[in-house]
Order: sequence, then structure tokens, then C-alpha cells
Amino acid sequence: MTFSYKGAIVALSIAFVLSACGSNKDQGHQSHAVSGDIQEKTASADVAPSFLKGQPEQIRLVYEAAGKASDILKWIPCYCGCGESAGHTSNLNCFVKEVNSDGSIVWDDHGTRCGVCLQIAVQSIKMKQDGKSLKEIRTFIDKTYEKGYAKPTKTPLPA
Repeated sequence: MTFSYKGAIVALSIAFVLSACGSNKDQGHQSHAVSGDIQEKTASADVAPSFLKGQPEQIRLVYEAAGKASDILKWIPCYCGCGESAGHTSNLNCFVKEVNSDGSIVWDDHGTRCGVCLQIAVQSIKMKQDGKSLKEIRTFIDKTYEKGYAKPTKTPLPA
């Protein structure tokens, strides 16, 4: 993995704590089922999409980390309801629709409106930085969000 988590994990932890945009179980994920997600292609994970302009720094930091942690988040389900409302297959899709073979990224603005998406990404990336395996991370996320949240995305289990 080429992404260095030093420094970014502190910012992600702050984002996790400060995230107040729908992270409550009871708030669900209603705001994006009605409006469509905005998608934007950039040359790489190092180039942020324009829809992040005007977003709080915490959200921009989570997007930066998520774009560089596709190898983690593609194995982690999201529990906000986006599997049914937006056709997502993992937590990665809340931030990144696809990573192309040329390194370009098609970003998705879904995560800008959902604290559940943001929390799952931050928790997963931090756990990986702390040395947890993908299976341990997946088990933790599944147990944490299995009750009181929406149906998870249909995400395959890590090998």
C-alpha cells in the first residue's frame, strides 16, 4: 500500500468525532435517496473533485484518505442504505465510483451528505493503520452497524 497514514489518521479521527452530518442511527440516509449523486472524474486520487469545494475540512480529509484506501474500503460494507438507494456495493462507493486502470478516479459525492458513510470509512482506515486485518475490520464494522442501521451493501468478504 502506497498511502501513508501518518498525520492523516489524526485528521480522520477528528473528522470522526466532529462528524455531525447524519451520523446518528435515527437520522438514516434519506437525503440521498431523492437527489442523485454527483460524480466527477479526476486524474488520480491526489486530485480532489470540485464538489468538495466548500465542504468542511473534515469531509475533504476523509475523501482524500478514502481515495487512497480503495484496497481497504472495497471490502467494507456501508450501512446507510446506499446499496438499495444508490446501487453501491461497498463503503468505497460512497466516495469513489471507480478506480480506472490509468489511475484516474471517478469520485462520488454521496459521502458528503452522510455521517454513517464517513464514520465507517474513518473507522476502517484507522483500524488498518493500527494493524488490524481486513477480516478483523470487516467483523468490527458488521457487528457495530448490524442493529439500528440500514441493510448493508452486498460487499464480498475479504480473502
